[in-house]
Amino acid sequence: MKHAPSEKHTLSIIVDNESGVLARIVGLFSARGYNIDSLTVADVSTDHAVSRITIVTSGPPPVIDQIIAQLDRLVPVHRVLDLTELGPHVEREMALVKVAGTGDKRVEALRLADIFRARPVDTSTNSFVFEVSGSTEKVDQFIALMREVGLVEVARTGVVAIARGAEAA
Repeated sequence: MKHAPSEKHTLSIIVDNESGVLARIVGLFSARGYNIDSLTVADVSTDHAVSRITIVTSGPPPVIDQIIAQLDRLVPVHRVLDLTELGPHVEREMALVKVAGTGDKRVEALRLADIFRARPVDTSTNSFVFEVSGSTEKVDQFIALMREVGLVEVARTGVVAIARGAEAA
């Protein structure tokens, strides 16, 4: 039997902003053996009643459909959108990247940061912390290049995404 190819999907989940909601959603993924590649959560309403959870996951199309259907049935979930299926959307990730080095390594780190539009947010005589944002691929590439010049540590936000166009999701 042939297996359907795995696809990466970005899901936007609008939920009640209350304690335990994230645990229920993550529990659903865990109980069924679904993987979460990236997860971000933020309050998105002026009255602090609603949050948006952005999850990047992967699987064959029937599994993605099953994930969406199961998420949709959870009580605190208002809406589940598969941004990948909806069409054009904007995805960004931010990372803080600590790089140590002196001399030529320091100069090269600054040169690479400039090319990637990463900005130094902390500087000492022997290290930098750069802030870089963009697509996951851009962040991955920046980190890979910084390994060559003295990467020390990385902290990443995970993907945030929103549909394009004038309409609200």
